[in-house]
Amino acid sequence: MKKFKLGLRTALAVLALSGMTVNAAPALAAGKMTIASSQDPGSWDPIDTFLVAWAAVSTNIFDGLTYRGPDLKLVPGLAESWEELDQGKRIRFKLRHDVKFHDGEPFNAEAVKFTFDRLLGAEGAKGPQRSNYTAIESVDIIDDYTVDMKLKTPDPVLLTKLAGYGAMIVPPKYIKEKGEDYFNLNPVGTGAFKFVSYSPKVNIKLAANPDYWGGAPKLSDLEYRFISEPATAVAELQAGRVDLVIPPIIPIGMLPVIQNDSKLEIASVPGPTVDALRFNTRDGITADPRVRKAIIMAVDRATIVKSILVGQGAEITSFQSALSFGYDPELKAVPFDPEGAKKLLAEAGVKSGAAIQIDIRGNDATMNEVAQVIASYLQMVGINATLKPYETNVMLNDIIPQGKTGALFQEKWGGWTFDFDNTAYAMYHSGEKWNPYEKDATLDKLLESQRPLTDRAEREKILKEIGKYVADRALEMPLYNTNAIYGVSKRVKGFVPAPDTRIKLNEVTVE
Repeated sequence: MKKFKLGLRTALAVLALSGMTVNAAPALAAGKMTIASSQDPGSWDPIDTFLVAWAAVSTNIFDGLTYRGPDLKLVPGLAESWEELDQGKRIRFKLRHDVKFHDGEPFNAEAVKFTFDRLLGAEGAKGPQRSNYTAIESVDIIDDYTVDMKLKTPDPVLLTKLAGYGAMIVPPKYIKEKGEDYFNLNPVGTGAFKFVSYSPKVNIKLAANPDYWGGAPKLSDLEYRFISEPATAVAELQAGRVDLVIPPIIPIGMLPVIQNDSKLEIASVPGPTVDALRFNTRDGITADPRVRKAIIMAVDRATIVKSILVGQGAEITSFQSALSFGYDPELKAVPFDPEGAKKLLAEAGVKSGAAIQIDIRGNDATMNEVAQVIASYLQMVGINATLKPYETNVMLNDIIPQGKTGALFQEKWGGWTFDFDNTAYAMYHSGEKWNPYEKDATLDKLLESQRPLTDRAEREKILKEIGKYVADRALEMPLYNTNAIYGVSKRVKGFVPAPDTRIKLNEVTVE
């Protein structure tokens, strides 16, 4: 697996290119960094979200027991060390001493127990994160700085899961006194930066935590501006009002704008993010697996990837990247075969001119372009596809979970654990938020059977079987795995691009 360190520019694949000049930008305070993010998560509570946009900010507010940086290596976080006991059914964590939450509350074993009791309890049940941690039976306090995490079954991915999202450690006293709704909008953690203010749909501001256990940050302030329009984000980067644009804002077609600006550079690293068009398998013509396969056969996905992604991604055959544990290099893509597609459609009784709807995220410029090309391919086999763009939060929180999509709908997934389970369970298991249509006992059994396995080879075999089963049933049209593309001002020093967009900025400076 490749590792990327921005300090070694040639190893990083960061392009420092010169080009057109722009008007002089206003000077920013040396200690402040401004970042453009495409989406406002709406809540800063770790158990409320799955969004990459949340993690990009909150990695600087919260800590987990473990931490995984841009090199993808798992290292101690709030736990100084851990030991797996009882054949993987108990993990003993030794916690850091003298760590405080931003409100002054001490971090200790009670905070760890509270965090996981909350995640696995009624409050956690309201959000999308709990299913990732259901292997945990209980967290037992041994002493103020030692906890035992008891598991119902071993979970080979759990230590990685503890490094992000729902497992971020939260302050018991603060939440009990202020309440859940207040915490959603006024987060408190143990991270390198403290919450200052939040204006929904506008920005969130953070300030350095001088008492951070990992050392005081080099920056005094961070501001994340929520800018959904790619052209606006890039213009702000050019004007110097933004120092960093984080994925997935920058579409492939706008890379030359940054590459031709002498003050800017691109940082691009292979990441876990994959795109697919998933099928509504409940309603209309796509309830028929023959139609689903025909639609996949009608689209030349290899050409789309080559012509539109221009080296910033790769075609996929299942809903995961080649970096994912469980990826099957032997799984073949459904071939581009328009004549075969027409025969399958005729066999299924689909008449020429049949209409379908494709739902996409309105601010995803690359997918907008891809979806238009897909619609053209479908027209060639007699299917009239219309595109319906949605505001991202509406699509993710209403349209998909409530099963209100068209025949096909865009799914973009980060797969931040680099393990197919993290994606597959959420996408395909009955009752999961991102699986509004399928209830498949065979698939459920496969998904459940691999979770407790500590035998990596056996578990990998089952994950590959899941990928093949989904492909055989044509539950989605796999499209591509994209690089994580950052637009960076050359005034930014010490920035390391994270493949999963969980960027920690305590070592960064802005000149």
